[in-house]
Amino acid sequence: MSFGQGGPYGPQGGPYGPEGSQPPQQSTPDWAALADQSAARDRRRKLLFIGGGALATAAVAAIVAIAVVSSGHKGKNGGDSADGLPTPQELPSESAAPEPTFSDVAPPAPPKPLDIISSAERDKAPLSPATLFPDKSAMKDDRSYAKASTASTTSCATAAQGGLGTVLVNNGCRKLLRATFSRDGVAVTVGVAVFDGKAAAEKAKDQYKPNIASLSGGGVPVFCRRTACQSSANAIGRYAYFTISGYTSGKAVTESDAATLQAGRDVADYTFRRILARGSAQASAEAAATD
Repeated sequence: MSFGQGGPYGPQGGPYGPEGSQPPQQSTPDWAALADQSAARDRRRKLLFIGGGALATAAVAAIVAIAVVSSGHKGKNGGDSADGLPTPQELPSESAAPEPTFSDVAPPAPPKPLDIISSAERDKAPLSPATLFPDKSAMKDDRSYAKASTASTTSCATAAQGGLGTVLVNNGCRKLLRATFSRDGVAVTVGVAVFDGKAAAEKAKDQYKPNIASLSGGGVPVFCRRTACQSSANAIGRYAYFTISGYTSGKAVTESDAATLQAGRDVADYTFRRILARGSAQASAEAAATD
């Protein structure tokens, strides 16, 4: 098969149409222009990407800056919270209060009444029948003994009978105070001998020999002279005290006599409490002076 001049798409016609028609002209693409356009589009996308990233970065930076500035605001209580509330570490707490401190040095022990009345150096309160026996009566339970008379002397032997005077002098008696109390025909005289220290008073008590001299007056006649009477001896601190009890009628006291025995014990107990009260008053004064 042979084709005419011009080949298959020559003037004689061919598959494109009736004779004389021309096949459509096909133009060659401008590859350089296309390449330039593609490059231009790539540059625009790159610029947009860079611009968008810059905007995003700026937005993030602005947010961070706002957060930093906000975090720098002081709360109304001096904290760092942006909403004005104190930060947790600044909230009031009981643990923030100072802990109490305690001294390692123990406070001095309060003075003891017995210690005071055991030594003339500390037992300095005024001492007389009025201070030692201030009450109008001596009380014990429901029994009351009216005070009749009192006396005091620094010559202890003159207020004693029998061998007691020698005992008092030999042990250094400084003063002897006496008081007489009575109840229902029974009278009791108590004598309080004062020494420099406890040891001398204890020794005088242990060496006791009858008797303390009874003291009359104040409605009580002479009693317990040349007749049998009850007697006792005891001591507390630097004081030794002795009692003699009997009937104001002069009747002799027997060993089984309950009335005179009870009276002597009651007045002796009252005297003990009065001497101890003297020590307590001075101990309280010493404690108050050291506060």
